[in-house]
Amino acid sequence: MKRLALLAIVVLVACSSDQTDPQGDWLHVLSRKKAAVASDATPHARQVYADSLRAFISRHPTHFRAREVYNLVQLEFARELAAHGRYSDAIVFYRAVLAHDPANREAIKGLNEAVDRMAVSRQKLLALEKGMSQSDVTRLLGKPMPGWKVRNRHRDAVLDSWYYRTTDGGVAGVYFRDGELFAAEEKSEAKLAPLTR
Repeated sequence: MKRLALLAIVVLVACSSDQTDPQGDWLHVLSRKKAAVASDATPHARQVYADSLRAFISRHPTHFRAREVYNLVQLEFARELAAHGRYSDAIVFYRAVLAHDPANREAIKGLNEAVDRMAVSRQKLLALEKGMSQSDVTRLLGKPMPGWKVRNRHRDAVLDSWYYRTTDGGVAGVYFRDGELFAAEEKSEAKLAPLTR
């Protein structure tokens, strides 16, 4: 009888040690947060925090607060990607948020904007006006994808060429002299970084 009782205690201890403690795991995640949200946070610290959140959610998929925080981290990352012209990468993160929270307004808005920025329409190109600044053009067309900007110096002027994918599958060129728009073309023959992004 004593052996049976001892065996039961051993089994109970083994079972309890196999189960993960959500509270302890969550405290571990929060210990990573301080470095990630500091004003001088490194990309590595932010990535470590995001990875620990993702790992926590995979172990504790019903933890509401963790999912909510992870969605916020994904939305922030998606916004940063879009701000750098990496719209297709941003779309992946917006869709990941919507997979768990289909009514998330920020993700819906961000997704629509990123999809809209993936390619420019003829109407948007026709809205360009000579003399616009680069920030004016960015507000209208978005930033070009990485590798789709070229800068040259010609005599006393700085010439910038920005290229965009068009809705019909072509490439449009937008040209600046010393930061001011002086020309645009709907069909450009420029050789650019591959369209794989």
